[in-house]
Amino acid sequence: PVGRVETGVLKPGCLVVFAPANITTEVKSVEMHHEALTEAVPGDNVGFNVKNVSVKELRRGYVAGDSKASPPKG
Repeated sequence: PVGRVETGVLKPGCLVVFAPANITTEVKSVEMHHEALTEAVPGDNVGFNVKNVSVKELRRGYVAGDSKASPPKG
């Protein structure tokens, strides 16, 4: 998926949940302009790879958030 980090940080190894689909998965990698990042911070427009989730399961407008600390609800 691609998107903008609005709050917090996004790092490889993070567990994220996608709302409103309620899909939980692990972030494999984070990239900006085809370069790998160790973390993405607010304002960064990034692409990130996740484990075991197909492109067909995600839709435009879904929100990804930390699965433990106040996960997004939809």
